[in-house]
Amino acid sequence: MPAPHESGPSAEAAATQDLLDQRLREAAWANDVPRARELVELGADVNATDSTQQSAYLIATSEGYLELLRLTLANGAQVDDRDSWNGTGLIRAAERGHDLVVGELLRADIDRDHVNRIGYQAIHEAVWLGQDTDDYAATLRVLIAGGVELDRPSGSERLTPLQMAGERGYDGLERVLLRAADAGEIARPDAELLAAAASGDADGVALALRAGADPEARDAQGRTALLLAAAEDHVATARLLVAMGASPDALDDRHDTPWLVTGVTGSVEMLETLLPADPDMSIRNRFGGIAVIPASERGHVDYVRRVVATGIDVDHVNDLGWTALLEAVILGDGGPDHQEIVRILLDAGADPSIADRDGVTALEHARERGYTEIAALLEAQDG
Repeated sequence: MPAPHESGPSAEAAATQDLLDQRLREAAWANDVPRARELVELGADVNATDSTQQSAYLIATSEGYLELLRLTLANGAQVDDRDSWNGTGLIRAAERGHDLVVGELLRADIDRDHVNRIGYQAIHEAVWLGQDTDDYAATLRVLIAGGVELDRPSGSERLTPLQMAGERGYDGLERVLLRAADAGEIARPDAELLAAAASGDADGVALALRAGADPEARDAQGRTALLLAAAEDHVATARLLVAMGASPDALDDRHDTPWLVTGVTGSVEMLETLLPADPDMSIRNRFGGIAVIPASERGHVDYVRRVVATGIDVDHVNDLGWTALLEAVILGDGGPDHQEIVRILLDAGADPSIADRDGVTALEHARERGYTEIAALLEAQDG
C-alpha cells in the first residue's frame, strides 16, 4: 500500500523551510541583499538548492554579487559546494571574470584547484571561456596570487592556461600568464610586494603574494602596498590587493590610509576600487580631516560628487575648525570648480551655518574674498 500522506507539524515546518529557501534564492538572483538578510534571519538556508542545484551561495559566486556572497559566507555557506557541472563557486566566478569574488573565495579557503566535470579548473575557465579584458586579467592575477596550479592541461583540449591564451589570441592574458610562468624564486617577498606596488606592477604584486608576501607589509614610512598603489593611482594593482584582502584603513607614519589619500589625489577610479573593501570613512588624517575635506579644498569636483553619495559626513570638522564647505571657500580660488563643489556639498546637506573657530561662516568668508558666485549659492541656502 502507498505510504500515507505526511501531515502534521513536521510537514508544515518542512514546507515553511522550503518556502523560505525558495524566497532566499529569488532574492539572491535579484541581488536584494536586505531581503536576503531578512530571510536568513528567519531561518533560510544559504546552501539549500533548487532542482538545478542552485543555492543562494552559488548564485552569489556566478553573478559576482560580493555583498551577497559575504552574507552567505557569514551564515554557514559550504564553500566547496558544487553545481550541476560539479564546479565550485571559484570556477563559476572565474568563468565570469569576477575577480573580487574569486579573491573572497580564495581567502575563505575554497578548493583552489578543483577540476569540474569537463576537466576545467577555475583558471582554465577564466581563459578559455573568458575574454581578453581588464576584468579577466584582474581575475588571472588574483588566481595567481592565490597560488592556483598554472600548468595542468584541461580535460578535453589538453591545453595549459598559457596555451589556451595563445590559442584564443588573448595577448593580454597571455602576458599575465607568461610573467607567472617565467617567474623565478622570490627571496624577499615583502620587499618585492612593496616595490611592485609603488611602481604599479600588478603582475609583480601577484607573484610576490604567491611567494608568501604579507599584504599588510610596510615600508620604512609605515606604508602598505595598497597605500603606495593608491597614492600613485595604480588602479590595477590596488584592485588585486583589495581582492586579496588588503586593508583600506592601514595608517602610515603620516596618518594617511589608502582611503584617505584618494581625497588628496581626487581619483574617482581609485575610490571605486577601494569601496568594496568597506573603508572606514571616519578615520582622520593628520589634520583631523576625512577624505571629503582635502578633496573639496583641492577642487576635485567629480570626486566630491561621488564621495558624498557614500554617506560620508559632509559636516565633519577638522582640527583647524573647518568643514569641507569652509575649506572649499577659504582655501579654494572661487572659480567654477569650487563653485560646483559648494553646490554639491549644499545639495548633500552640508550645513552652511557651521562657523570656523572665529565664528566666521562660509558665506562671510566668501563675501570677504569677493567670491560672488559662491556667496550667492550660500545666500540662496540661507533663504
